[in-house]
Amino acid sequence: MVAGPDGPQYADAVLTNRSASPVTVTPVLVYPDVRAAVAWLAEAFGFGERVRIGESHRAQLRVGDDGAVVITEGGNGRRVPQPGGTSHQVKIRVPDVDAAVARAQAAGALVIEPLTTFEYGERSWLLEDPARHRWELTQTVRDVDPADWGGVAVAPW
Repeated sequence: MVAGPDGPQYADAVLTNRSASPVTVTPVLVYPDVRAAVAWLAEAFGFGERVRIGESHRAQLRVGDDGAVVITEGGNGRRVPQPGGTSHQVKIRVPDVDAAVARAQAAGALVIEPLTTFEYGERSWLLEDPARHRWELTQTVRDVDPADWGGVAVAPW
């Protein structure tokens, strides 16, 4: 079981492994060139490489206090995103979304959706990296009860 009805119930049951990310959910993104992707993500978003698995096979990256992402090569049914659609996006919470977007744009990220301030208290931009992965950079600007905008708080974090 990943989580119980009242939230995570597994923290004490999951073993620590220095070869694996300590976070619960880790996106695995496919890039045509793992080393180039690691360099770009470091430049654009400030990711840090944590574990390298071969020169071109896979890398574990960390970001912030608790974020992780795995970058992998194609093959074995894995492909980089193709033009004409997207199946996912990765959201990163940052303290200054405008500065984070400027950094990413300087590294070559494309703006897909411009800055939007949402009623639920977030300011977000949607970007695309050179391999067509979508990244939403978001900054919390105020604390909002989900009921204030039509959401329903089902369980606490």
